[in-house]
Amino acid sequence: MNTQEIKDVYDRYVIPNYTRNPILLAKGSGVDVWDAEGKRYLDLFSGWAVSLLGHCHPNVVAAIQKQAALLQHAPNIYYTEPQGLLAKHISEKSFGGQSFFCNSGAEANEAAIKLARIHNSASGRFKIITFSDSFHGRTIATVTATAQPKYHKGFAPLVEGFSYVPFNDFEALKKEVDDGTCAIMLETIQGEGGINIAGKDFLKAIRKLCDEKGMLLILDEVQCGMGRTGKYFAYQHFGIEPDIMTLAKALGGGVAIGAMTAKKEIAKSLVPGSHASTFGGNPLACAAGVAVFETLEKEKLMDNVEKMGKYAQEQLKLLQKKYKIIREVRGVGLMIGIELNVSGADIIKKCIQAGLFLNCTHDTVIRFMPPLNVKKEHIDEGLSILESVISKT
Repeated sequence: MNTQEIKDVYDRYVIPNYTRNPILLAKGSGVDVWDAEGKRYLDLFSGWAVSLLGHCHPNVVAAIQKQAALLQHAPNIYYTEPQGLLAKHISEKSFGGQSFFCNSGAEANEAAIKLARIHNSASGRFKIITFSDSFHGRTIATVTATAQPKYHKGFAPLVEGFSYVPFNDFEALKKEVDDGTCAIMLETIQGEGGINIAGKDFLKAIRKLCDEKGMLLILDEVQCGMGRTGKYFAYQHFGIEPDIMTLAKALGGGVAIGAMTAKKEIAKSLVPGSHASTFGGNPLACAAGVAVFETLEKEKLMDNVEKMGKYAQEQLKLLQKKYKIIREVRGVGLMIGIELNVSGADIIKKCIQAGLFLNCTHDTVIRFMPPLNVKKEHIDEGLSILESVISKT
């Protein structure tokens, strides 16, 4: 079927809750994707940082194919090897915790919220503080945790027990904490909010405050985790550890999977019957996740993230000097934001027309999040297209 035929099918049968580009994607390989008419696009956005190894990485494809022929689904009342091995990878690369598996970042954050509350149920503490410009998901609890009013519109009444303070404002946070506060939840680097990086002193002060008050620190690494910043998890740049961490997006290399991992003494509060997911931790998704970890190690991709991230930021800052439309370039590793002095929607539209996938968030911030195995020539090609568009804006 061609693009128009599929569009007609969508118009009739798919709820139009997304603003879609008029492109029918047909296949992908590495940093490239092609539409149904054979046009190639350079993907330096990776679908909200999901395709961290590029499209259809051979290792992930092979793992999925092998597992699909063995066992595709198993109820969580039994053991499977892929789930155990993936949990081991996460634990050994982070802070030695235990994992609960689900299907998305929203579900991972939902699980973290429930764990924080059940762990404090005896004391009656249930309040959770989050931060301005955060994004934690689309369920009713995680959309409440998301401190952006535009995501709340139409869904009142929201879930009780959440409050918001400005990001990177520790004094405001201290004032908001009370005897009912059980946890502080934040993204180490805000993605949807515009690639905003938590201050090192800010995170250390939060960790200390949580220890002093007996509160849990929940770090949402759904977008910034899995090597995107040059370390397995972004918190590892800051000299702290969370009590609970959430993952998704890149974890399956393109396959839907989410995970919440928590320190063992906290994880034990999630007793049988308190939380579950029918498809969470299914063998197919977990096999893909194991392949992702193995590939990150085998191909030494953290080194590439550091090199290519530095190169990309250098080149973008050169563009900033040339074009006043660029206000700021910021980021860590290959999670980079290009803040503009104007709305970025039209620039993104023109980039797509020219064969480049990027994304604009928060109206003025272009997100540059290529696969972790991106090469210099891909960055050069992408920035050449971006400059061509900006120069005509």
